[in-house]
Amino acid sequence: MRKLVNLLYFQVLVAIIIGVLIGHFYPTLGVQLKPFGDGFIKLIKMVIAPLIFCSIVLGIAGMEDVKKIGKVGVKALLYFQLSTMAAMLLGVLVINLVKPGEGMHVDPKTLDTTEVSSYIKESGHQGGVKDFLLDIIPENVFGALSSGNLLQVLFFAVLFGYGLSKIGAKAEPAMRVMQSFLDGLFAVIKMIMKVAPIGAMGAMGFTIGKYGISSLSSLGMLMLCFYATCLLYIFVAVGLILNYYGISIFKMLRYIKEELLVVLGTSSSESVLPVIMQKLEQMGCSRPVVRLAIPTGYSFNLDGTTIYLTMAAIFLSQALDVPMNLMEQLLLLFVLTITSNGAAGVTGSGFIILAATLPIVGHMPVESVALIFGIDRFMSEARALTNVIGNTAATLVVARWENELDMDQLKSELG
Repeated sequence: MRKLVNLLYFQVLVAIIIGVLIGHFYPTLGVQLKPFGDGFIKLIKMVIAPLIFCSIVLGIAGMEDVKKIGKVGVKALLYFQLSTMAAMLLGVLVINLVKPGEGMHVDPKTLDTTEVSSYIKESGHQGGVKDFLLDIIPENVFGALSSGNLLQVLFFAVLFGYGLSKIGAKAEPAMRVMQSFLDGLFAVIKMIMKVAPIGAMGAMGFTIGKYGISSLSSLGMLMLCFYATCLLYIFVAVGLILNYYGISIFKMLRYIKEELLVVLGTSSSESVLPVIMQKLEQMGCSRPVVRLAIPTGYSFNLDGTTIYLTMAAIFLSQALDVPMNLMEQLLLLFVLTITSNGAAGVTGSGFIILAATLPIVGHMPVESVALIFGIDRFMSEARALTNVIGNTAATLVVARWENELDMDQLKSELG
């Protein structure tokens, strides 16, 4: 029993249950627990930008064949875009078959937009493709690191890693310092993960205390459709791809169960990014591939987020009696493949991107996002879980493509 109590996943599971009970029976106290969840996420985010920077630089500079850098990057991006498109098509299929929004006949004028006004305002600042691409280039490298802009950090890290790979032996002192710094970061992360149960309890207590379990009933069908789509994507789409390469989705999920419970409690896929990188290396993925694929995936492979955005947009069109035709739905998929790439590391990014996308793809007022605000928090767990699982599987597949996955080690670890 003592051994079980010392396991992180058991502690997190107990903390989640305690958080749900406190939020349900003592909602005021549950809301007051919010700082515990926020504090844990901030502790993790504190180290993510430097961790991604060092990981990518060392991963690229450590590749013996410089040409392989571009090869791995191109293959990873190709897989990310294909998996994102598959996720969105699955979302479109389910939402059109079930039609959970039909019959609601919502008048947008009756919606209370007070709580979503900040997201709507922020969506107005979203630029087009040109602005998105220009924003990837940081004006100041240290500014990008301090603000936690993952796309900018990613961009400079790739350039710097490639630069170090070009100067050969001269890069070794810098790489040794960076590796020591990275080892120190992982030691800090190990300490932070000890308070994961407290963070999970605080985040779950706040969610239940603030919104209440009863708020699930009114829009429950949309939630059921979303959860079902995420499960279909994980166990059918991702499961079949992994099975093709001789990897069991069930064994992989069991191997990362601790991390999945932390994500479930905190509703943040970033909360386990460093630990997932370590576990992928333990599974037999080569370090350079892990260090390039995982950080890139957190910017370009947000499968759970894209499923949510696709289904939410079509649901709102059904609820407001302005159904989207086939061309509008195809336009929605095209726009979201671009806009969803900027969702990483932005608080409330789902709502901001949804609000920015609606005017482009249909005749819906942007204020209609207020309709699903109450249940958004209850869907964030599934979004985050799907993102983590999708990126873990993607890294395994890319490593397999490049013969950078030790299958004997993988079978030993998963077995």
